[in-house]
Amino acid sequence: MKLVICEKPSVAKAVASALGVTSRADGCFEGNGLIVSWCVGHLVSPMDAAGYDPGYKKWKYDDLPILPEPFRYVLAKDKEDAFQNLKRLMDREDVTELVNACDAGREGELIFRLVYEMAGCRKPFSRLWISSMEDAAIREGFADLRPGAEYDPLYQSALCRQKADWLIGINATRLFSVLYHRTLNVGRVQTPTLAMLVDRDSKITMFRKEKYHHVRLTFGGAEAVSEKITAPEEAETLRAACAGAEAVCVSVTREQKKEAPPKLYDLTTLQREANRIFGYTAKQTLDYAQSLYEKKLLTYPRTDSRYLTADMAETASAVLHLAAKVPPFDGCGEFFPDVSLLVNDKKVSDHHAIIPTLELEKADLSELTVGERNTLLLVCRELLCAAAEPYMYEAVTATFDCGGHTFTAKGRRILSEGWREIDHIFRASLKEQPEGEAEPAALPDFTEGQLFDQVEAAVTEHFTAPPKAYTEDTLLAAMETAGKEEMPEDAERKGLGTPATRAAILEKLVAAGFVERKGKSLIPTKAGINLVTVLPDTLTSPMLTAEWEQKLTAIARGEGDPAAFMAGISDMARELVKTYSHISEEGQKLFAPEREAVGLCPRCGKPVYEGRKNFYCSDRSCRFVLWKDDRFWTSRKKELTKKMAADLLKKGRTSVKGMWSEKKGSTYDAVVVLDDTGGKYVRFKLEFPKRKEGVNGKK
Repeated sequence: MKLVICEKPSVAKAVASALGVTSRADGCFEGNGLIVSWCVGHLVSPMDAAGYDPGYKKWKYDDLPILPEPFRYVLAKDKEDAFQNLKRLMDREDVTELVNACDAGREGELIFRLVYEMAGCRKPFSRLWISSMEDAAIREGFADLRPGAEYDPLYQSALCRQKADWLIGINATRLFSVLYHRTLNVGRVQTPTLAMLVDRDSKITMFRKEKYHHVRLTFGGAEAVSEKITAPEEAETLRAACAGAEAVCVSVTREQKKEAPPKLYDLTTLQREANRIFGYTAKQTLDYAQSLYEKKLLTYPRTDSRYLTADMAETASAVLHLAAKVPPFDGCGEFFPDVSLLVNDKKVSDHHAIIPTLELEKADLSELTVGERNTLLLVCRELLCAAAEPYMYEAVTATFDCGGHTFTAKGRRILSEGWREIDHIFRASLKEQPEGEAEPAALPDFTEGQLFDQVEAAVTEHFTAPPKAYTEDTLLAAMETAGKEEMPEDAERKGLGTPATRAAILEKLVAAGFVERKGKSLIPTKAGINLVTVLPDTLTSPMLTAEWEQKLTAIARGEGDPAAFMAGISDMARELVKTYSHISEEGQKLFAPEREAVGLCPRCGKPVYEGRKNFYCSDRSCRFVLWKDDRFWTSRKKELTKKMAADLLKKGRTSVKGMWSEKKGSTYDAVVVLDDTGGKYVRFKLEFPKRKEGVNGKK
């Protein structure tokens, strides 16, 4: 009996169905000599520092660096039942071997191996490696299971990545948090990413716009523009000289140009396009793509390749014709796709590009969520465009002389829409049209020596523009190429993170309060800017993670030494702690929370601030405090609010309606009067104003 372990319940269900395992048992599917069960993501995680030593619960500089040897692991919180189910199945006497059917990548390998090790299992296992959840692909994969030992280097690479992230993350986070008295999450990918955002924000802040002008001539149904002119007087002089004057066409150049079809999507380009067109975050797009993969409508999304392998040509051709029948693409004219444009075996590593599957023929797109449907249509569009003809046009540039100055007109004449016709149809189907650059219009047929009398001239005013804030689209592109110039030409892994991890990195930065979303833009917060300011270059430069990925890739190929890699990481942690042992007093103030004074202390006149349980004087020696849970308030089921405290401090009183009533249905206004008679906290007296009937209120 073979035990097949998948990464998620939905995947296990698809695998069981494809293999004819239809009998549902407790925590698994069973039949046909197979048991198909599942993890729920990572069931086993590295032990927290406090698990090695209870003293590590409190963060102290003297405890650093923390370098566990050996690393220990624990069950992920709330996932103990899923692990115990797998262990029970592994221990069954009739189970003689296992199949690792977790996602075909570095993290999928790690998920299975850690569960296997934690369970103490020693039964042989093989590896299922597929890029599609279609029934045919699953069956083909099971017919070609590979020995698990072939993936030992990939497991070592994943293990090294996990341990290195733990060591640098734990030690750097604790080190700088202790020094600056604020939790400062530091990570080898997220910190350089934050640094890129901070650098862009600095360029925007420091930018000083400059004014410039263009003189524009209108004649013959076209517009010709001068070079940039800084001085407004100079622009006006040129305008006056040209207005009503004669212009002559000096030259006309025509150049045929071709825009090749786009390549297929890898995960990063899909995330970028979905952000640009639909405004989806990288995480949303990954979630939609993963869901479509599990519904058998898309191939494996966590890929960094934009090509298919030669053996997929026939399948790709079939999928192309299916995609062409999906609205709105069924409105395209006939085209003859060139599948060879999609194929390049040398540029496919673990997984090929993302394309729809043959299940598209049976799919009811109306049953998908809006996000899933948009993502699937985006992938269909890219597949159709990638196999279409090039976009062909003629670029025309005409130059004119007027008053001894040169003016230029540019235009474009479309020769063949090619792949752009498909793109135009797709964009026309969208409710909200994404922003795009306007293409130059066609120019009249100008000829050299052609004269134009009485030209019209005008001056237009312009300003230089600052760099644009990063969006998830542009940041993902920047992460992909970060440090590229400094890496060897043959380096396979470049940039920050991997396609599979970048979305999570952005979410962590937002959750930690270092970055905020403003529309589509990602803006670093004050805390994020300060964090980058205080961290060393080794942690903010993209080179660190780029070098790591290069070494991890070598380990995955069996060409690198895991022990040497980890020794280098430990040395780095020691050096960090040694170098940053203290900071200046000014530095400690960088992360002090910005506080708004509620009022002034009635005793010493210093600002009063709001705490979690009270309102306190900023001069601790004064000891003035208003407690939120004072019995005076709690006994009346009232809460001392910030507004009430502000009133007390400003006026010495505050109105609270409906506190007491002398008789049913009758309410009075109570006035709380500050009575500074000493003691640990301010005492209160309650006074009622006289009622209209002349009855005195009670004290």
